[in-house]
Amino acid sequence: MRTIIFIISLFITSALVFTLNRSIPSSGESIPPLGKFLNPFTGFWQNKTDDKLISETLSMTNLKEAVKIVYDDRLVPHIFAENELDLHYAQGYTTAKHRLFQMDLVTRLASGRLSEILGSELLEFDKLNRRRGIAWAAQNAVIAWRQSDQYPKLEAYVKGVNDYINSLSPKDYPLELKLLGYEPEQWTDYKTALFIKNMADVLASREEDIEATNALDVLGQDAFDFIYPEYNPKTSPVIPADKKWTFKNSKESPDQPTDKNLSSHPKRITPKMPKGIGSNNWAVSGKKTASGYPILCNDPHLNLTLPSTWFEVQLHCPEFNVYGVSLPGIPGVIIGFNNDISWGVTNVGHDVADYYRINWAEANKESYFLDGKIKPADIVIEKIKVKDQETVLDTVKYTVWGPVVFESSDQQDLALRWLGHTSSTPNELSTFNQLAKAKNYDDYYKALQHYTCPAQNMVFASREGDIAMRVQGRFPIKKKEQGRFVQDGDQTANAWSGYIPYEQIPAIKNPTRAFVSSANQHSTAPDYPYYYNGEFEQFRGRILNRILGKMDKISPDDMKALQNSSFSIKAEEALPLLLDLINTDDLDETDQLFYEQLKEWDFKYKAESVAPILFEKWFKLFYAATWDEVFQNKKAEGLDMLGPEEWRTIALLKEQPDHKYFDLIATNKKETAKWLANMTFKEMSNEIQIMDNENEKLEWYQYRDAAIKHLLRIPDFSRTDLKVDGCGDALNAVRGNGGSGSLNGYGPSWRMIVAFKKDGIDAHGIYPGGQSGDPSSFYYDNMIDDWAAGNYYKLNFLQSADELDQDALFIQNLEPTK
Repeated sequence: MRTIIFIISLFITSALVFTLNRSIPSSGESIPPLGKFLNPFTGFWQNKTDDKLISETLSMTNLKEAVKIVYDDRLVPHIFAENELDLHYAQGYTTAKHRLFQMDLVTRLASGRLSEILGSELLEFDKLNRRRGIAWAAQNAVIAWRQSDQYPKLEAYVKGVNDYINSLSPKDYPLELKLLGYEPEQWTDYKTALFIKNMADVLASREEDIEATNALDVLGQDAFDFIYPEYNPKTSPVIPADKKWTFKNSKESPDQPTDKNLSSHPKRITPKMPKGIGSNNWAVSGKKTASGYPILCNDPHLNLTLPSTWFEVQLHCPEFNVYGVSLPGIPGVIIGFNNDISWGVTNVGHDVADYYRINWAEANKESYFLDGKIKPADIVIEKIKVKDQETVLDTVKYTVWGPVVFESSDQQDLALRWLGHTSSTPNELSTFNQLAKAKNYDDYYKALQHYTCPAQNMVFASREGDIAMRVQGRFPIKKKEQGRFVQDGDQTANAWSGYIPYEQIPAIKNPTRAFVSSANQHSTAPDYPYYYNGEFEQFRGRILNRILGKMDKISPDDMKALQNSSFSIKAEEALPLLLDLINTDDLDETDQLFYEQLKEWDFKYKAESVAPILFEKWFKLFYAATWDEVFQNKKAEGLDMLGPEEWRTIALLKEQPDHKYFDLIATNKKETAKWLANMTFKEMSNEIQIMDNENEKLEWYQYRDAAIKHLLRIPDFSRTDLKVDGCGDALNAVRGNGGSGSLNGYGPSWRMIVAFKKDGIDAHGIYPGGQSGDPSSFYYDNMIDDWAAGNYYKLNFLQSADELDQDALFIQNLEPTK
């Protein structure tokens, strides 16, 4: 069946294939690549990987001792080695075997090399990534890593990847490489650094400096402060609000404001990282579980792709035995457990990327003013290869703050100071290696000292009974509001004031409430001695803490249900307020039907429900009408403006329904929240009726259009229209495209539940995809339907290589060359 689908897919997508993958030799004659792709000896036909899952013994020149790899029935490799270096070598070899194209593409993206294989349409994207200094950050990381005594483990991983690559002939290349017509490159430590910096870019580069600066300039200080408060009083922070801080800010007074004297509107001319990337994690003490032992849960929310973000693996050697998920291109297990502890991560969300306005000293923009003196910029000429075209040169200027990302016609451009540029330490990669070996809380505490960026809420649980949470990362010490706005770059006084000491980073161990949790909300209550800003989730953390606080005698099944909860506290708080304002006497028959559906709704975003569509459309219309002052200015000025938070809209609706912001600026009347609620309800009803008349099915999962798309957006290598519960504000934070059909969905990229027992570990997990990166394989997307249904697989945490021999899918023995 897969073969038939592939052949059909080729014809459906032939225009795309030809456009992106035409080959122009030196003679000038154009040759379409489909001939090579369909070649029966080297083309697509050779990629039926499921036919090659056979037990085998291979001789490897870079091994010291024998390694045994046992694959279970989901193609999860359980790697057993006699020493750490061989283990990391085998992990590199195995990961490349299943995810080589993914590894290649992600590193090309990070380094600004996509147009080299995809053509000129990606040129501006490549320029932006180079100007943002991601490759520079990776280069700095490699310099740091090579100073560490842990570096040989990365070298072993790199050798494993390359030994797999070198074993390939053209007929064995991944399908996508054949489709695009290029060969795999050798892996390097630099490529691993690019992979890590790409994750840091996804998780720790969001900022709203330009949008906030524009909003402040247009609206004024008083309106800005009213519309955009930094802290929601209803927040239930990661570290419980009753935590007492025994230290003071070591560098700056948090009450000292930053300079906001800016003279012109900075315009963002390129797309930003999307909102909505988040996660949940928590651990409950044995005091709240049926077994008397802790349970740890984690579900990181990321862009959902095929191949999947994660690669499931077990790593076993005399020094440790660890199970979990890895990132293809990085050695070790990122989220997982061993016999004694378990850990998981969610994104912290602190703003560690600040823009500085550069005041150039001359027209050629090669030197700039700093502290009253003229300082030369470092000039880097980026050479960008473009498929079928001449190489493009781009000049990037590096300042004391970082690279100049945005240039304009005036003399004031924007340079980026991003923590990821210079955050790497020599032992950065040892964090997860040390966690794999950890046996208790002290080991966990020591392991995290080397972890810097992207900052993560690191949850912990141990067989001994301890639970903990650390808001782990390197965090700049800032003045009040520093980093909210574009800053003047001509004074070093505007720099960060060092970093928060490790022992003063927010953390909690064994709290009295008997659980720890995070869902991307604020790290602390406002009394934390250090100022920080960022993007924080406002709803999931509150519902998570509410439910966990009430639970008792908790079982793993209870935790599965909680991870899959589709309940929205946003809907719970906003919808009753809106419904109370509706004048039911003015509703026609259809309006009345929608009103009753919303009134009876339980605030759960079930896949086949209609009510979520009604609420989301209504709330979106009401939100836009309320903040017309913001959006009208955005349209009139052509500026990117900061959007008010949804929680602020709900609070204003509840507390001040007659406030001036409910008055529409386009009319001479004085509108109120009641008037807007009735107007937008009618608009929503009309839009839904139009959808119905056009035979659009009114079910939440279809309206949301959740999709898991192939990295090259090839339709028949993707999965769309997924029938799954949830929304971005629910714990099951599946986000779709809202009918746009162009982007991937977001959501739980890995669900894991680890329950300690007296005599072992009961662990379950699943992610939306499959272990194989080959679209022809059964194991490419075999877990998606179970993931959508909220099911889990028992994780085969082996203590010896022989446990699965009889039930193994296949076994691979790697032996050193004699």
